[in-house]
Amino acid sequence: MSFTIRLIIWFKGRFVGCDDYNNRYYEEKSNSASSGAHPRRWVIYNGNHEASKVPPEWHAWLHYRADRPLQGQEHAWQKPYQPNLTGTSKAYKPDTIEGGKVIRLTTKMKRPYEPWKPNG
Repeated sequence: MSFTIRLIIWFKGRFVGCDDYNNRYYEEKSNSASSGAHPRRWVIYNGNHEASKVPPEWHAWLHYRADRPLQGQEHAWQKPYQPNLTGTSKAYKPDTIEGGKVIRLTTKMKRPYEPWKPNG
């Protein structure tokens, strides 16, 4: 974490909590509610800065859908977090259909199409 961010947190931020991924959540100390504006809220990510790492209960708090984090409201239908793998070697690659048969592609098979690659 940079020195500037540490200063901003020290002077303006109030620690609110931490999630299961050790992301830390902050809210602005000064109450600007008199002007009708919400206090600013932000997250300091643990590791990669990946927005999909914010759990739903904290997402609701960050976007002012809840006054406090909705901790402890997990449901049986919720799946554990999985990172967004788009653009990596572990990205989802769908099966292809040729002549009515489903062909499961492996890494050694040539695809019947060429994925788009940007110039550069």
